[in-house]
Amino acid sequence: MSDKPKVAFHTLGCKLNFSETSTIKRSFEKNGYETVPFDAESDVYVLNTCSVTQDANKDARKFARRVQRQNPEAFVAVVGCYAQLEPEEIAGIDGVDVVLGAKSKFKLFDLIEKFEKQEETLIFRSDVNEAVDFHNAFSSDDRTRAFLKVQDGCNFNCAFCTIPLARGASRSPAIDTVVTQAKRIIDAGYKEIVITGVNSGDFGYGTDQNLLMLLQELVALEGMQRIRVSSIEPNLLHDEIIQLVAENPIMQPHFHIPLQSGSDFMLKKMRRRYLSKLYADKVSLIKKLMPHACIGADVITGHPGETEEIFNESLAFIKEIDVSYLHAFTYSERPNTRAVSMTDVVPKNIRKKRTHILRALSDKKRAHFDQQFSGATRQVLFESASDAEFIYGWTDNYLRVKHPMNQALQNQLLAIALNEYDLQDMAFSANLQDEKLLEDLALKNLIEDV
Repeated sequence: MSDKPKVAFHTLGCKLNFSETSTIKRSFEKNGYETVPFDAESDVYVLNTCSVTQDANKDARKFARRVQRQNPEAFVAVVGCYAQLEPEEIAGIDGVDVVLGAKSKFKLFDLIEKFEKQEETLIFRSDVNEAVDFHNAFSSDDRTRAFLKVQDGCNFNCAFCTIPLARGASRSPAIDTVVTQAKRIIDAGYKEIVITGVNSGDFGYGTDQNLLMLLQELVALEGMQRIRVSSIEPNLLHDEIIQLVAENPIMQPHFHIPLQSGSDFMLKKMRRRYLSKLYADKVSLIKKLMPHACIGADVITGHPGETEEIFNESLAFIKEIDVSYLHAFTYSERPNTRAVSMTDVVPKNIRKKRTHILRALSDKKRAHFDQQFSGATRQVLFESASDAEFIYGWTDNYLRVKHPMNQALQNQLLAIALNEYDLQDMAFSANLQDEKLLEDLALKNLIEDV
C-alpha cells in the first residue's frame, strides 16, 4: 500500500472545468500525492464547481457535504465558478477548509502551507478583473480524446450569464503555446484533441492571431489525427473555419453552435450578438459543404420576456433548420445579471414544460440524423469500456457506435460499417467481424504496453 498522501477530485460543469481539474491534479502529483477516486477515503478533496444555474450551485453544496460525511478529518478545497461568485455561501458549509476564486484556484500549494483542517474557512477570492493570467490545461476521460483549453473568460455579457463575473475577460495564449501543448497530447498517444474554452471562437482577442490561424497550425502537426471544436458562437464561426473543416479530414465535421432562441426579439433581449438569419445561414453553409456534418445547438427556455407566442416562433425556427440535436436548458435566475431584474418573468412550471418540448424535439432530430447513416462506413474512434458488455466510440460526425467488448479496440481509429441503430441505446452496432484484425490489434496493444 502506498504511503503517499491521497487526493481526490470531483468536477462539475463544462469540459473547460475538467481540463482545469487535470491541471490542479498534476500539481498535486508533482508534490507527491496519489490520486484516488472521489468516493474513496482521501486526505484532501478538491471540488471544482460550476455556477451556470441554481441547480449547479445546489450540486456543489451536496458534494461538499458528502465529503464531510465521508471523511470529517479530510482537507476540503472548493474552487471554480461558484467559488468566485459565492465564496461566503460555500464557506458556510461545514467541513470546507478553503475557497479559491478565479485568480487563486491554480495556486493551492502557494497559498496553503499544510493541508490540515482549519478552524475557520480560508477564502482567497479577488475581483474577477484581476484574473488576467491564462493557465494552460488539458484533460481526458480516457486515453483517446483530450480536451485542450485554448481560451478563458468572455467579453459578451449576455443578459442571463454569469461567466464574465466568474471568469473575467477574454484571454488566450499565443499559438506557439497551444501547439506545444498539442504536441504533448499527441506524444502521449491521444488520437483526438477537442478544442475548448469559455468562448473558443474568441481565441486571439486583442492580438493579431485568431482561431482560424490556430486550427491551420494544429492540422499541420505531425501525428495529429483528429481535431474537434467543442463549441463556437455563431458570429465567430467564420466561413473560412467552416471551409477548413470541409477541406481537411483532420477537422471533424461536427459543430456545436449555441443558439439560445430562434426569436430575434429574444436574441436582442438576451443581448446575443447575432440574429436568427445569421444562424440559419451558418447551418445552411455547413450542410451545403458537408451534408454529413452533425450540428448541435444550445437553447434556453423561459428567459424573461419569452411569451407563448415567442416560444412557438423559436420552436418553429428550430424545427425548420437542419440541426442534429439540442441541449435545452431551463432559464435560472442568476445574481448580478441583467435578466434577473427583468419584470416579464416566466413561471417555472412553464419554463420546464418548454424544456421538455425541446428535449422531445431533440430526440426526434437526433434519431433522424443518425438513421441517415445506417449501412454507411465511417471512421470510428473507440474509447474505454463503459460497461462489461460493450465498448463504445464516436464517428467523425458524432454518431455513437458500440461493439461487443474487446479491449483491443480501445484507442483505435477504424473505418467501420454501421449496422442497425438502437434507439434505446442511441448507438449503432459496429460491423467488425475480422478476427484477424482484432488479434493484430490485441498484439499491437500488448507490445505498446511493454
